[in-house]
Amino acid sequence: MSHGGPAVSAATRDLALRQRATRVVPGGMYGHQNAASLPADFPQFLERGRGSRIWDVDGREYVDFMCSFGPIVLGHAHPRVEAAVQAQSRLADCQNGPSPRMVELAERLVALIPHADWAMFAKNGTDATTLALSIARAATGRAKVLVAAGAYHGSAPWCTPRPAGTTPEDRAHLVPFVYNDLASAEAAADRAGRDLAAVLVSPFRHDARHDQALVDPAFARGLRGLCDRTGAALILDDVRAGFRLDLAGSWEPVGVRPDLSAFSKAIANGYPLAAVVGRDALRDAAARVFATGSFWFAAVPMAAALATLDGLQAERGIEAMVRAGTLLREGLARQARAHGLRITQSGPVQLPFLSFAGDRPAGADARPGQSASAPGLRFERANLFTGEAARRGVWLHPWHNWFLSAAHTQDDVRLALERTDEAFAAVRRAFGPDA
Repeated sequence: MSHGGPAVSAATRDLALRQRATRVVPGGMYGHQNAASLPADFPQFLERGRGSRIWDVDGREYVDFMCSFGPIVLGHAHPRVEAAVQAQSRLADCQNGPSPRMVELAERLVALIPHADWAMFAKNGTDATTLALSIARAATGRAKVLVAAGAYHGSAPWCTPRPAGTTPEDRAHLVPFVYNDLASAEAAADRAGRDLAAVLVSPFRHDARHDQALVDPAFARGLRGLCDRTGAALILDDVRAGFRLDLAGSWEPVGVRPDLSAFSKAIANGYPLAAVVGRDALRDAAARVFATGSFWFAAVPMAAALATLDGLQAERGIEAMVRAGTLLREGLARQARAHGLRITQSGPVQLPFLSFAGDRPAGADARPGQSASAPGLRFERANLFTGEAARRGVWLHPWHNWFLSAAHTQDDVRLALERTDEAFAAVRRAFGPDA
């Protein structure tokens, strides 16, 4: 693995591509993969990936702990998935109608997920959460939707974290509550009154720029009871966590089954696909909603999804992620202690997040439901740590949760920890030990 090379601000192919992009792409880059929000040690443009590794356009190799922000769950260019993709590509992908893969994949999801009696498909997570809301509203004839304050559910006008191009009316029917605070959700339901169509919630709190919080099972059960009592639909936004926590749905281990679930990211190991699954009681409403797109029924991503689910089961993918994630978490904790640095590691080990105590001013995270863009949050240590790790060939992220894949081995983690030890040392040199 190459590491310790020059930062990407030097005269590199990456820099040349950034300069070319500024002429033909608004802002040079946009969205969550914009490297302008990262330390200078990170490249913007990548060339290839295989297994747990990726290479940028200048040939630098990284152990990848972001996995394309979640879609890569078995590893880059996984042989089982790529074989299925090639076989389907030889037949057809985008046609006048769907291929048999659509029926096969719907059958697989219904068999795999206990609360799924049917499935619909789209392209990305925003499609899926938006479709789930539309189905809930069609089923109930109501408009209001409860959402956790600060939660991310996509980039459509009704949920985007950036207000540019939206109107107040886009969010007029959203009612906020505080994650893991059942009394807050009950009060929000009272404000919605008889117009409550749905409660939309993520499997655990994973707001960017904040420590994560696992769901309180009593809170999950309380939301289930609230929806049963009011006739609203309980929607689980499983876009980010789906197929990394439990193949049957991320709340299956806590014993709570939603009415609708939205999936994307890991469903097809990097190929563009999303799904909404739901209970029989919502089948007719789902059939009435007009949901379509010229590429939504393409066969290749569905073939990739079938192969991905096969791979996760055959290779015990979730168990592999837990093993590697646990090793990574324990190693980072030891290193931070050795360097006299106080860190917090939060969330499931398959979707971990690390923050530095010195990066959080007193009171900055006092309100669990506050916006991810709340003022006062700092990431100087996290930026230095992840930048130094990237310079040494380990791709982490300073303020977004990371992602493990089934391709991460214990050797990958040990190698990464050699590099992160040096990154922690750089933080201590710059900021000193924590009191």
